[in-house]
Amino acid sequence: MDAVDRLPGFRRRLLVERGADWVRSALEDDFHCMAVTLRHDQGLVTAVEPLMRRAPWTTCPGAVERLRLTFTGAALSDFAGRGDKRSNCTHLYDLALLAAAHAFDTAPPVYDILVSDPIDGRRTAELRRDGVRLLGWIDREHRIVEPAELAGRRLDELQAWIDGLDPVRQEAARLLRWGAIIAHGRSIPMERQSDARRMPPNCYSFQPERAHVARRVGEVRDFSRGGAQLFDRPFDINSSRDGQVTVRRLA
Repeated sequence: MDAVDRLPGFRRRLLVERGADWVRSALEDDFHCMAVTLRHDQGLVTAVEPLMRRAPWTTCPGAVERLRLTFTGAALSDFAGRGDKRSNCTHLYDLALLAAAHAFDTAPPVYDILVSDPIDGRRTAELRRDGVRLLGWIDREHRIVEPAELAGRRLDELQAWIDGLDPVRQEAARLLRWGAIIAHGRSIPMERQSDARRMPPNCYSFQPERAHVARRVGEVRDFSRGGAQLFDRPFDINSSRDGQVTVRRLA
């Protein structure tokens, strides 16, 4: 067992499954539980069915319809760069891209992302595909210290490096970078991350027209302590046609 397994911290799982004319991707982590089903015919998407089971803001459910408008009718091969990611729920958007990328895989992937809580400002982040470690980083005070080729860079300064990777590692690096950024939410006091008006406009809920009405909701789960396991609760993907989310105001 790697050291990161034994440390408290952020856990995220992304999985893909498919049939003859559909593909579905899902994620769960401390703050989210979501899925996107794409139904397709001859490479074109005939229906987009998002599902939010846990989401962090009261405004998040509105992003379900935005995702449908963004991708319905698109070619599976033309998902990357379609629409405006920032006007969508970024998590649903990434799930749609992940599903499209693996729509015809014989063995779709399962990704696990583990990010330790900071100890003296130092965090370990790791991504595994189907249980095999593909990438690992160590950062301190928001800058990578290992591996040496990335030393000194912030997580938001990795795009040029990612663009130079092969497609499999590109996907892995994008997922790990985003997971490591989201993991910071574990160490920020809730009162400091519960005013959407203070957030940069980088997702559906943080756009100026709705940030002033967005309220923090939802259940935060810690999968690194106790008996909780990712996807350990019934997850009725077949209900994704409704796109519904259950939200509960944080105390």
